[in-house]
Amino acid sequence: MLDEQGNPRGFGIEEEYLLLDAKTGMPANGAEQVIRDVDSAAQPTEHEFLASQLETATPVCTTAEEAESSLRGFRDTVAQTAERQGMVLASSGLPPLGGDTEGTVTPKSRYQLIREEMRGVAAHQYAIGTHVHVAVPSRDAGVEVIDRISRWMPVLLALTANSPLWCGNDTGFASWRYIQGLMWPISGYPPSFADGAQYEDAVARLIDTGVLIDAGHLTWTARLSANYPTVEVRIADAQLEVGESVAFAVIVRALVNRALREIAESIPRPQLGPGIVDGAIWIAARNGLRSDLTDPVVADTVPAFTLVDRMIATVEEELQFSEEWDRVQQYLDGLRERGGPADRQLLAHENGGIDALLKLYRSGSHASR
Repeated sequence: MLDEQGNPRGFGIEEEYLLLDAKTGMPANGAEQVIRDVDSAAQPTEHEFLASQLETATPVCTTAEEAESSLRGFRDTVAQTAERQGMVLASSGLPPLGGDTEGTVTPKSRYQLIREEMRGVAAHQYAIGTHVHVAVPSRDAGVEVIDRISRWMPVLLALTANSPLWCGNDTGFASWRYIQGLMWPISGYPPSFADGAQYEDAVARLIDTGVLIDAGHLTWTARLSANYPTVEVRIADAQLEVGESVAFAVIVRALVNRALREIAESIPRPQLGPGIVDGAIWIAARNGLRSDLTDPVVADTVPAFTLVDRMIATVEEELQFSEEWDRVQQYLDGLRERGGPADRQLLAHENGGIDALLKLYRSGSHASR
């Protein structure tokens, strides 16, 4: 629960966003203009792969309040800047319209190389997510953590699935972003590695053979960060509301803390059959919180919130210690009452089409509204 220096374990959140035309809801190539007009010293704002995408990252945080303050400040500032330019800052895993139009790649050499190498896979890569970094003491510990949290990946996706619409249609999936991500050369959940050296060797081989451009091109839904001493959980879609992003992040931190405690207590890693984690995640991408989920460890299928409760029970001690139990319970109560973000998008679309969706996106981007 505390890190190796006796401090609360650090974490950070990277959030990606879409810029949509305020009238049509189509992706708008306004990232350069928005970034130019925002005080990046106060609100770090970065380009992403397409000109209709941008991202930010919190500083290293030890409390949920720090992360929430950072993200709320960003969303409010950048959303207002975008509105003045005729755009909406949207936190949806995919744009509801316009995905069939080839995206304009940001003029950065690495992005241009990805476009060239990935061809049609990259042409419509509008997907955006919420990535959570949690500090780990070593690469060896990191690969063990990735193994130990694998059981809960279906739950984490079901909680955060937020991309049910594509090209104006209901895909039948709560997270179509996840399904699209399976087109990348290295995707899904990573295999088990004996230690950090074996992990690094595997990534190096993928780069040397041309499968990957670089370590940052690795699209596993959990990985060791190439730049920080962290485990990076990348499974979540972008979240409609800041509070949901932060609650998700502290759940991830609690799971990492629990995994590190198991390592210290010499509890064996879970033994999972081939394909079971990826299969269970696929079901979560389809069902979200609306139906059943599969527990990869005990290989049973149960109502979604039964598996949610099963996961949260394993980290109650960690959440109580960090004084985040109440925050997480409020988050889960909200999901039970209102449905997941994918459900809310579908409801808005059914009731009011693109205008209602844009209103929903705005409501999550303005702290003062």
